[in-house]
Amino acid sequence: MSTAPHLSALHTRLFQAKDERKLSFNDIGQKLGRDEVYVAAIFYGQAKPNDEELEGLSKVLNIPTAHLKDELGSHFYPSRGGLTQMPPTDPTLYRFYEILQVYGYPLKSVIHEKFGDGIMSAIDFSAKVDKVESEKGDRVKITLDGKFLPYAKW
Repeated sequence: MSTAPHLSALHTRLFQAKDERKLSFNDIGQKLGRDEVYVAAIFYGQAKPNDEELEGLSKVLNIPTAHLKDELGSHFYPSRGGLTQMPPTDPTLYRFYEILQVYGYPLKSVIHEKFGDGIMSAIDFSAKVDKVESEKGDRVKITLDGKFLPYAKW
C-alpha cells in the first residue's frame, strides 16, 4: 500500500485493488502499454491518465470506469509535488534528496558543459528503474531521461 500521506480515497482504492490482485506496477504497465514509473505516478495522483488508460485501469483493477472518470476525468489535473515534507524522512526518498545534496552541483556542471546553459525537462521526461544482479548484492539502476531545454535570451 501507499506510504504517501496525501492521497485521495480513489488513489488509495487503486493501491488496494493493486494489492488485492497481487499486481506490480510493471504488470499494470504492460496491460496499459505504459512504463511502470508512469503507472505509479497515476497511482500517486501525479500523472493525468487519458480515457484509454482509465478504461485499462478499470479492467485491470475491476474498478468501474465511471468511478475513475468521476475523479480522474477531463476535469482532473495532477498536483505534482508536495506529497512529503522536506527533507523527506522516508529513507528511500531521503537518499534521492541526499544524492542531490551531494551530487546536484556536479551533475548540473556536467550538464552545462555538455549542453550549455539550460535544464533537463521534467515534463518531456521518462524514468526507468532496473534491478542489476551482482555478486556483491543487487544494485538499483535509475535512468532519468529528460529533454534539454536551453535558457532563452531576450
